[in-house]
Amino acid sequence: MKYLLNELPEVERASVRTWIDAHAENQRYFSAFQTIWENSRELAVVSGVDANAAWERFKERKNKNRPTRNLLAYRLRIAASVIIIAAIGIIGFMLIRNNPVEELVVASRQSPLTDTLSDGSIITLNKASSLSYPSKFKGKTRSVALKGEAFFNIKPDHQKPFIITVDSVQVTVVGTSFNIKNENGVTEVIVETGIVKVVKGGSTIALKAGEKITIGRNNESLTKEPVTDKLYNYYRSREFVCDDTPLWKLVEVLNQAYDSTILIARPELRRLRLNTTFINESLEQVLNVISLTFDVRITRKEDTIIIE
Repeated sequence: MKYLLNELPEVERASVRTWIDAHAENQRYFSAFQTIWENSRELAVVSGVDANAAWERFKERKNKNRPTRNLLAYRLRIAASVIIIAAIGIIGFMLIRNNPVEELVVASRQSPLTDTLSDGSIITLNKASSLSYPSKFKGKTRSVALKGEAFFNIKPDHQKPFIITVDSVQVTVVGTSFNIKNENGVTEVIVETGIVKVVKGGSTIALKAGEKITIGRNNESLTKEPVTDKLYNYYRSREFVCDDTPLWKLVEVLNQAYDSTILIARPELRRLRLNTTFINESLEQVLNVISLTFDVRITRKEDTIIIE
């Protein structure tokens, strides 16, 4: 109030300005309080009370009855405190009621990114992916929207299910861990723990740990299948785990991980299966193992790598 009355020393005024500028919420509180203050001043003007005359009368009376003045001043201070506290409470309530929850977007660029949501759920985005979510989850659900690929480790809350919308697919869980990938209109959901409900159009299917589903944009039928490898986890673990994995599948993941263009020259090479784990190895090291394991040649033509 003293700030609005211009009764503070410059040092204290600077502190108030610093607090106001520190956060958008502080600015909203100050603006609302300033509005109330300005309106109260307008009401005082409209009332037609002669402030100067009233002040002179007050000064004449104060020396006549000092005990009464002290009691009156004490009561006025209490009343003013109550009014200020009530005003702040009303302002806070109005701000919370009238201001919608802020929508946030977290996006990864050239490398994976991990973020913790307000409910404690942990999300790891693969590169070139994004997640839209509210700063606070309100209502009966926890709803987010995904573009790209992410691994979700959801904090359990049976009263407020977690819902992910990706393209035309909706995934609902209450507390589980799973991977979702959307690329070129195809959505893949792989469940590590718990149970996940997947909805596409009018079809619904439940997936449990060790199961996955692949859904095309125009595919309304939902069919689950067992997870046969852990290559999907490469961007979190920095490992390429091959467990009787066909070469074409490893090459597909290598192209994603290293932004490379690797081609398999002959169809029979695509079906070759590999059992090994690459941990924090370069693309050159991985290609060298492939070459030695299958006795194939690795050639390069400009930006293309050919296995033949």
